[in-house]
Amino acid sequence: MEFEQLKSIFPDATLETWSRHPNGGGWVENTATVEDTSFVGPNAVVSGFASVSGNASVSGNASVSGNASVSGTAQVSGNASVSGDASVSGDAWVFGDARVFGDAWVYGNALVYRNALVSGFASVSGSTVLK
Repeated sequence: MEFEQLKSIFPDATLETWSRHPNGGGWVENTATVEDTSFVGPNAVVSGFASVSGNASVSGNASVSGNASVSGTAQVSGNASVSGDASVSGDAWVFGDARVFGDAWVYGNALVYRNALVSGFASVSGSTVLK
């Protein structure tokens, strides 16, 4: 994603408030935290006070925003979004057009994909598949 595309999503974005992540080249707002061991793909965005840690991956057109966290070896990809105070951890995958938001928690080996929505205080864990 070019900077002009980022500005179309975040009109107040500047090169002083956003930077490219060294592992993948995706955009990270300066208020967000992304460890060097994590991957943020070239079209992915991490914004707000979100965090990505461990060997977690955010790729495709995925976004992580608000106070959300992605950790462990979790993957968020495709057009998926994780926002609010939501958490994706362990070996969980969120992909396709899935959305995880609110205070929801996806962890373990759970798969959340297609158009699935996980919200509120919902918890998806173990080997659960939600599509």
